[in-house]
Amino acid sequence: MMLIKNGRLINPATNTDEVVDIAIKEGKIEKIGKIDENGYEKIIDAEGMIVAPGLIDVHVHFRDPGFEYKEDIMTGAASAAKGGFTTVVCMANTKPVVDNEEVLRYVQNKAENAPINVLQAAAITKGFMGKELVDMKALKEAGAPGFTDDGLPINDTALVMKAMEMAKELDVPLSFHEEDPSLIGNPGVNAGKVSEEMGLPGASNAAEDVMVARDCMMAIKTGAKVDIQHISSGVSVDMVRFAKSHGARVYAEASPHHFTLTEEAVREHGTFAKMNPPLRTEWDREKIIEGLKDDTIEIIATDHAPHTNEEKNVEFRNAPSGIIGLETSLALGITSLVKPGHLSYMKLMEKMSVKPAELYNLKTASIEPDMPADIVIFNPDEKWTAGDYASKAENTPFTGMELTGKVKYTICAGNIAYMDK
Repeated sequence: MMLIKNGRLINPATNTDEVVDIAIKEGKIEKIGKIDENGYEKIIDAEGMIVAPGLIDVHVHFRDPGFEYKEDIMTGAASAAKGGFTTVVCMANTKPVVDNEEVLRYVQNKAENAPINVLQAAAITKGFMGKELVDMKALKEAGAPGFTDDGLPINDTALVMKAMEMAKELDVPLSFHEEDPSLIGNPGVNAGKVSEEMGLPGASNAAEDVMVARDCMMAIKTGAKVDIQHISSGVSVDMVRFAKSHGARVYAEASPHHFTLTEEAVREHGTFAKMNPPLRTEWDREKIIEGLKDDTIEIIATDHAPHTNEEKNVEFRNAPSGIIGLETSLALGITSLVKPGHLSYMKLMEKMSVKPAELYNLKTASIEPDMPADIVIFNPDEKWTAGDYASKAENTPFTGMELTGKVKYTICAGNIAYMDK
């Protein structure tokens, strides 16, 4: 039995913001209120700290199977736990691709030993080829919570329509990487002044906008639950807002790097600031924050994408895109959104727990009696310097940056998955 004392409970699911004690027994929340300390094996003094539902990241790459030298399920889970996450959804761009039950079971079996909940999304198309749909019904029955070809767009519009119709029938989300490759000269850097200085054509925001427009319109038509992944373009934010106003079940993710940095970071950090879609202009960054404020963008997701230093330390055009993000996500939300007054802690926790759970039909994002004891405890005012990662990788432009908001405990199913030393 565990007791959390004197913490400021922020629980968006019940709109609760008060100082309470929380008792945990057999992996579940037993009681909330003023609780006597007698009889508890573990007591955590959370005075001055925020106690919230465990964070949920619907967009991570744990590189397992096939690329375990970058990350694997256990190191990815450790990185997530250090960042306050109790549930993550892994993308399907592994080797082999998660497009069948056998590969899905491999991940599920390996994830049983992880300290947090590791869920595995399945591909939308076989082999990520964009030609033929997977057996979505069988994969859902096998435990896939949703479907995505993340990393690659699906150019066949009729096939996307068919996938949406099936997703609507099965009540599962489809998550889309929105970049038309025919409009990208060189991926990973915005087509603009920085790319011109580098002598690269870059990736135009139009590549994102046209795909977002297409999928938003089809979401209106089909009624499917659609997730626009790692939105980076201000125009795309407006497109999602338009689709929502017409009844579409469209969600959008914002990644911390897109609401914190601009293309200028590429000058300083080089390939460690290379990602798809790329960092864009200050106008785009402000539009993303505007979308977060008015709930056009409901979800904050990291797109945690580990690569080795050897892979990143090459000429820009030859380096893979992507950065790690699990261990800095909460602090960047606090530093870039809460402290400047854009979001409240309640709204930040909603975007990092309740809404991600809603997208994937999960029932874990609330601290209430009989609910799973998935909890993050953090000091909202503690300053720390990013670095010393639990991930195998360290490819991020945030290393060395002073951030505000430090995870002290991550508790999953009543067990301590991470404790700050």
